Amino acid sequence: METETATHWLTDAEQCAWRTHLEVNRLLTYQLEKDLQPFGLTMNDYEILVNLSESDDMRMRMSDLAAATLQSKSRLSHQITRMENADLVRRENCESDRRGLFAVLTAHGLETMRKVSPHHVASVRRHFIDLLSPDALAELEKALKPIAQHLRGHRGRP
Repeated sequence: METETATHWLTDAEQCAWRTHLEVNRLLTYQLEKDLQPFGLTMNDYEILVNLSESDDMRMRMSDLAAATLQSKSRLSHQITRMENADLVRRENCESDRRGLFAVLTAHGLETMRKVSPHHVASVRRHFIDLLSPDALAELEKALKPIAQHLRGHRGRP
């Protein structure tokens, strides 16, 4: 364990950048959640729908979906149960692995995605994309890519 004298404290500029990042992350997530509420969806719901809609046959193994959405298998199982009750997804057994389950996008789930996506994209534009110049967006991506790669490495995923 590090001692206090060995701690490499953040400079004022580093502290400001870190706290601004945390604030933007919380505020943006809050706003995007708020903008999905009229559709009866959360950001977790939407992320699951996006993952399923972009996957082969609009299905994913539950373990892969949990990894893709950074949720525990238990938490994802509860989330999928709520989404099944809303007829957005269904579970199917895996033929090749009797212990495995798939989450599958239903027709209603796909229709919900088609209805909600334009509103969600408009929200992302209004509260993030359109507030930055193309150059600032490129710089932001360049700055965040090494952090994302580093953190994916800690998860053991590419």
